[in-house]
Amino acid sequence: MIEFSDEHQQFRALIRDLVEREINAHADEWEAAGEFPAHQVFKAFGEVGAIGIEYDPEFGGGGAEHTFTMILGEEIGRASSLGIAMALAVQSDMATPALHSFGTPELKEKYLRPAIAGDMVTAIGVSEPDAGSDVAAIRTRAVRDGEEWVINGSKLWITNGLQADWVCLLCRTSDEGGYKGMSQIVVPTNSEGFSVSRKLDKLGMRASDTAELAFNDMRVPVENTIGEIGRGFQQQMNQFQNERMIAAYQMVGAVELALERTSQYLKDRQAFGAPLLANQAIQYELADISAHLEVLRHHNWAAVAAFNAGQDITRHATVAKLLSARLARRMADAAVQYHGGMGYVEDNWPARFFRDTRLWSIGGGADEVMLRTLARLEPIGA
Repeated sequence: MIEFSDEHQQFRALIRDLVEREINAHADEWEAAGEFPAHQVFKAFGEVGAIGIEYDPEFGGGGAEHTFTMILGEEIGRASSLGIAMALAVQSDMATPALHSFGTPELKEKYLRPAIAGDMVTAIGVSEPDAGSDVAAIRTRAVRDGEEWVINGSKLWITNGLQADWVCLLCRTSDEGGYKGMSQIVVPTNSEGFSVSRKLDKLGMRASDTAELAFNDMRVPVENTIGEIGRGFQQQMNQFQNERMIAAYQMVGAVELALERTSQYLKDRQAFGAPLLANQAIQYELADISAHLEVLRHHNWAAVAAFNAGQDITRHATVAKLLSARLARRMADAAVQYHGGMGYVEDNWPARFFRDTRLWSIGGGADEVMLRTLARLEPIGA
């Protein structure tokens, strides 16, 4: 059980207000435009210490414990545009953890500090056209030429790809196959040989720009390597745990808000002489979703406690990612169904929520990959 201090509650109130002012007030406009001003939004969050919450204060981080990250995730999950929430999570918990954990002081000063401040936008470059969930199948290659890497290849599904100032790139740096011989490299996007091949037109998350990136004889210093050459796969696996937990934290906030909004609509909406919420079938479905939300919330609390105790949270993160994504899909379907025709039109929130939450069962490790991981952690029938 987590005990929430006054400081925790103040931080929650701060982020909720920030989400309302910096995201929700502009969400409809940015959704229609298909992009949002990442530097502006991230700067606002950086100024209150919402990026790099747990990072070393020496490089601008907050030095706080993981409970604050959970609160951040829940509150940005209540955003009117989950695309922006995800883009912010990429900055805070997907593209920067490896640099913080394994980068040199010089690399942190040059790239991590401005990312924490919101002065630089970051992206994580792992997935490729032929390698998504199967990270060991990536082909993008960096060949050493003296004190430089020469990078060739492409990356797909890159959140913040159009606006990123640097990319945490996972690529091959030797001829070893599978998970061996990979490295993580900080790649500045203003380098010659870098280009954005295309902006992807997605079903949901439309305010968040997602791109395909190309690297053509792009040269970056070998000193931009994060951690040990050849250990990039292992470092990326560690980084995935941050990614999956922040995704699960967001869905607690998102589902909680969707339940509140749906229940209120059903109280106000009259049909057959009574509020729609008087229908027992609807009551039971929402009660069941609420119960599953409570279980997920407590599972996340257990993950926070384990993380704060220095334990391996691979199983916690995998379970949280799987179940939060499925619960979000269930809530989204119920919201559209119970709003009826009003839920099916773009003028109302359920349609966007339905489109946005669908990504959670795909991105950051598909449901099937989470099940595969769990089966390997505890072999069924062994």
